[in-house]
Amino acid sequence: MTYSFSGTVAVVTGSGGGIGEAYARALHAEGAKVVIAEVNDEAGGRVADELGDGALSVKTDVGDPASTDAMARAAMEAFGRIDHLVNNAAIFGDMELAGLTNVDYAYLDRFMKVNLMGALHCTRSVMDHMAAGGGGSIVNQSSTAAWMGISGFYGLAKASLNFLTAALAHELAPRNIRINAIAPGPTDTAAMNKQVPKAFQDPLVRSLAIKRLGTPDDLVGPVLFMLSDDARWMTGHVMAVDGGQVTRI
Repeated sequence: MTYSFSGTVAVVTGSGGGIGEAYARALHAEGAKVVIAEVNDEAGGRVADELGDGALSVKTDVGDPASTDAMARAAMEAFGRIDHLVNNAAIFGDMELAGLTNVDYAYLDRFMKVNLMGALHCTRSVMDHMAAGGGGSIVNQSSTAAWMGISGFYGLAKASLNFLTAALAHELAPRNIRINAIAPGPTDTAAMNKQVPKAFQDPLVRSLAIKRLGTPDDLVGPVLFMLSDDARWMTGHVMAVDGGQVTRI
């Protein structure tokens, strides 16, 4: 299925590579103007340059609300509206390996500012612009780690993000803004391959119902659906796209 996003403007955070880049490219291909909100200026610029007309790279640190406010202003100056937001940015590929009982507190504070509060910062930065344009839709990037209880502070951030999604659904609905989340399972990206060695990937794949790693393309369709008007009566939900890693009844 294809979706028409012609005439809309979408902000995708962390879209200088990996899954976020796939989201940005898909939205642009479906007619949206796309803001590449990326802390890595070079990576964001590359994607925007490759997409060409209708793409804007804005250096954005989602952990800093002043930076996300500036990103929203840049989007409005360039395109005049904001209709969609994908909160994809996160610390993952270079994430420190530690548990909740021994992670450095300063690192944990920065991690949560990006991986949890970043979604709130970006939402607050764009919501007035969305509402002024008649409403909009948001998708948060969660993870199956939110339900597994074995992923330390990464899982803590994603579980909290799921709660944030549900809570914001009620706060934003009166402004005609929907918010949902996607929870990918193990997905074949440079970040995951850096974080999970090949020796651990094989047993992980064997544990899935669909016995392969996901790809960014596997996630694009569900995100486009949740952003689109086809999901107009859907808000506050977390959709697992994970090859059957986590099954819930």
